[in-house]
Amino acid sequence: MLKRRGALLLGGCLLPARAVAAQHATLVMMDRHDCIWCRRWLAEVGEKAWNQSDLGRRAPLRRVDTTRGLPEDLQHIQNWRVTPTFILIDNQQEIGRFRGYGGELSFWQQAEMLMARLPP
Repeated sequence: MLKRRGALLLGGCLLPARAVAAQHATLVMMDRHDCIWCRRWLAEVGEKAWNQSDLGRRAPLRRVDTTRGLPEDLQHIQNWRVTPTFILIDNQQEIGRFRGYGGELSFWQQAEMLMARLPP
C-alpha cells in the first residue's frame, strides 16, 4: 500500500484514503471511566497489546466513552448498556459482539471467535 496526498495505491488502484479506511474492520469498545471491568481490561490486555496483535492489526480498537454518547457514525449501535462491550464493525455494519470482561484468556478466545466472522 502506497500513500500519496490523501490517496492510497492499493492493488494497482488509486483510492481516496478515507474510502480505504472505511473498508477496514474496527473493534469498538464501549467504555466508561468508572467501569472497573474496563480498567481491568486496560491493565491486563490494553489497547496497545490489542492493536499490536494479529487480530488488532486486522481490526484496530476504537474506545468510545459512553458517558459522552455515541459518535454520529455509531448511532446505529443499540443495546450496549453493559461496559465493556466489544463490537466488531466492518463497512459500518455490526458483525458481532461480546459483553463484559472475564479475564485475559476469555477475552482473547471471544475476540478470536468474533474475528472469525469477518470475510477473508
